[in-house]
Formats: sequence, C-alpha cells, structure tokens
Amino acid sequence: MVMDYDSDSTEGDYTETNVLLGYASKDADEDTISKLGGHPDWLDAENPPSAAYARCKACKDLMVLLLQLNGELPERFPGHERRLYVFACRRSGCRRKDGSVRVLRGVKVWEDEAAAAIQMDAQTEEEAAKEAPEAKNEGPGLGEALFGATKLGGGANGGTNPFSSSANPFSAAGSSNPFSSPSSASANPFASQPAKEAAAPSEQANASSLSKTFAETLSLNTPPPSQPPPPAEPWPETASRPKPYPTLYLADADYETLDPTPEQGAPANVRIEDADAPEPSILDREAFESTMDAAFQKFADRLAQNPDQVIRYEFGGTPLLYSKTDAVGKKLLHSGGPRAGIPGCANCGGRRTFEVQLTPNAIAELEADDLSLEGMEWGTIVVGVCEKDCAPRQTEKGEAGYLEEWAGVQWEELSKQN
Repeated sequence: MVMDYDSDSTEGDYTETNVLLGYASKDADEDTISKLGGHPDWLDAENPPSAAYARCKACKDLMVLLLQLNGELPERFPGHERRLYVFACRRSGCRRKDGSVRVLRGVKVWEDEAAAAIQMDAQTEEEAAKEAPEAKNEGPGLGEALFGATKLGGGANGGTNPFSSSANPFSAAGSSNPFSSPSSASANPFASQPAKEAAAPSEQANASSLSKTFAETLSLNTPPPSQPPPPAEPWPETASRPKPYPTLYLADADYETLDPTPEQGAPANVRIEDADAPEPSILDREAFESTMDAAFQKFADRLAQNPDQVIRYEFGGTPLLYSKTDAVGKKLLHSGGPRAGIPGCANCGGRRTFEVQLTPNAIAELEADDLSLEGMEWGTIVVGVCEKDCAPRQTEKGEAGYLEEWAGVQWEELSKQN
C-alpha cells in the first residue's frame, strides 16, 4: 500500500516522493536528538516519564531504545516541541509477542505559541465566514455545534507540506526558541479548540436544547474516554538497565528518489497455463512464492533503490507494508485506509495517523558491531500517532507530557529468514 507515483515530481530520470528517508551515521553532525540506539533523551531531563512506559508487556522487563526522533513540525504544530521514542524488548522469548515493541510520544506545548496558534485560527475562521456567507446562514453543522469541531487539513493531501526546511524532523531545534515564528494558519490542527472555548451563543443554545440522554450519548458534557497513565515509576540507574544498542545518529535525510522504470512483468521462469487446463499451473517454487507475495516483493524492491535507509518519514502519509496478509497488513488494508486502520488516540479520542516506520536496515546498523547479539526479527515497525498531537490532560503549558502511541509490528516471516 504505497503512494501513487503519478502525484510525485519527476526530474530527469528519477521520481521524487514525499517520503523523507533517514540514514544512520556514527557522527552526530548538527542534530544530536534523532538517533538509533543509546539511551533516551527526554524533553525535560529532570522530569522523565514513568519507566512503566518502557516495560515489555510480555515479560515486564525494561526495554531498550530503537529510535528517538526529533518530530518537531512547526508549520503543522506551532508551539509544540515533540519527540518520538520506539522501544523494543531484548529478550528472545518475547519476540513476536504483543507489547514487545512500544512507542512513546513526548510533547511540550509553549503557552505563548499556543495562544498565537489560537489567534491565527480564529482569523482563518473569520475570513472563511466572510468568503462563504451562505454556510453561515445555514447554521453550524452538528459536529461544530456540539464540539466546535472543524475539518482537519492533515494527511498526505492536506495542502500543507510538513517537509519544508522549517519542518524537517531531523534538523536540530537550535539554541533559541524554535517556535518564535509559526507558519501559515492552515497548518494549525487545533481549530477545534478556540471554537469550543468561545462558542457562539446560538451554538450554546443549540447544545443546551438537546435532551439529557442525547447529550450523554454524544459525550457532550464529558471529555472522551482517556487511557489512564501508568503508575509513576522512577528509572533505575543506567547500570541496572538492559544493555542498550550502540548510538547511531540520523544525521542525513533526503527525500526518496526512485528510478521510474516500468513495472516488471511476470518472472521469466513463470509458465502461464490456460485457465481451463485440468492440472494446476506448473511454476517454479521460488517464482510462485514471489508471485503470491507481491507485497513483500514491492517492499523489497522499493527499499533496494535506497538500501541504506533506516527510517521512512511522512506525517499523514502511507506506510510501505512488509506484508498484506499479517495482522497489521489486514488492519491497515481492510479498514478504509491506514488512518482508519490505526486505533484512535486513547487520550483525546481523535484519529491517529501514520508518521514514521523503521526499515530492516536499522537492524543491520544496530547489530553491525556486536556479533553476539541475537538478531531482531521484524520486517518493519509502523508508528501511528495522534493526528492533533494532543498533550496529556493534566499537563500544564510549557511542561513535558508523554503518551503511548500505536506500534504496528510486521514480523519477519519465518520462511524468509532462510
């Protein structure tokens, strides 16, 4: 399930996609935040999250860091400092078990910039009302009347490119406040907040006129259900933790370029028989497996064009699936698209969307210098995050908060290990 190349820009003999590829290096260059392995660097070193977030759900042991990503997107989330952390259990007995890979999102919202985002959004709504007075006469929609909700502009076709130079998730934040100049208001996903806080009198009247039962059904007077945070647990001393993987920095990042060669036909050693033939088609076994496993073949061919990539990044984009037949592949393919297949945010009740995935070359890089390591066995790890980048409800402005996000692990098929 990959993006349509027709919408990508073609220059010369190559096609450039909207996917940003990250490459591992032992040298940090300017960015020391985005990395593979090592120990996590928290948004506030003095106030780390509960260590319970990094415990394997199968064996309850602490896990090690696979990926730490500087996820700041100032055009989409002005005033947000955000990072992603992917942890994995090192116990061989926990592989292929649910909860042996977990994702944590850290977010810190600066009060002054959040206020600026609200002001920009209010101006956008006022301009939209002037341009479309007929919509105003018809009254607010049900979602706007009840929740102050407006349509989001996220996703791959949202009209805002989160990969401009100011939104590169691999660049360093700099020494000064990186949120001093938020970009266009159209990138602000928090349109629902000012509308809800400053609802028009007519909207309040419409909401109050609803019956109690109907209001309760729509959770009008209560926030969406929230997953309770894990119990507070201090992190043990470094020496008491599992041995981390070596630290490799994501110092290099480039947009994916592909050789736009025509799609390959059937393998040369495949013999196509008449469909009415009494006997099954006679196929070479390897060719048969390759034909039947088209998703893996596409995955392998796509990665082969940029074999050194360790992560693929596109907020709101479409992940490159390792398989279409495993639990994750079925969830994402048969639920109306990747965003529909990813479970919703347990904190705010909103949608989650794809942001980043790890590729098998990340395993090769992390295990390259330690032959004693027993190899990891996943084909890719797909990360889904809250589309609004919400913060924990109890978190004050300017304070770091942490929420668990969705990890879709596509395990390497045993037949492909040989």
